[in-house]
Amino acid sequence: MNPRPLMPQASARLLTTPAPRRRTRFSRHLLGLCAVLFALPAARAAGDLTRQEPVAVTLQIGCDATPPRFSPDTLTLESGKLYALRLHNSGSKPCYFGSQSLADAVYTRKVVALDATGRTVAEVYGPIRRIEIAAGHAVEWWILPVRTGRFEDVMSTRALTEAGMKAVIEVK
Repeated sequence: MNPRPLMPQASARLLTTPAPRRRTRFSRHLLGLCAVLFALPAARAAGDLTRQEPVAVTLQIGCDATPPRFSPDTLTLESGKLYALRLHNSGSKPCYFGSQSLADAVYTRKVVALDATGRTVAEVYGPIRRIEIAAGHAVEWWILPVRTGRFEDVMSTRALTEAGMKAVIEVK
């Protein structure tokens, strides 16, 4: 009897390794292009929404002006761009800012509360529907419009809206 167990014979095909494939000119160029794109931070950041610098847009709110108004009363924004919408209350009493339809059409990154000198007092994260701004202060609402449309429901309070204080924000 044979003391060693029988082992299956390995095929000669399994023991040989395939010859390395030669790279074609196209694959070399494609590999080089990928290396360049991944090496450039600006190229990587173009599609990265977290790396966008906000476009500053200011909306003056004058609740105690005669007549009460938003200035400018029309804004045009572009979808996919990050905006720091600065809402400045230049009046002597608190004012509200709200737009239900705009709030549904944007992603809110944050709201920054600023004191009278422009320093950050607080940051609020999450969806925002309405903001109250103290007299002489401002807030920055960092928004990323994700849906286009014409939003005509920008208002402060119902009484001020009836007095003519309205604005339109259009997202293209």
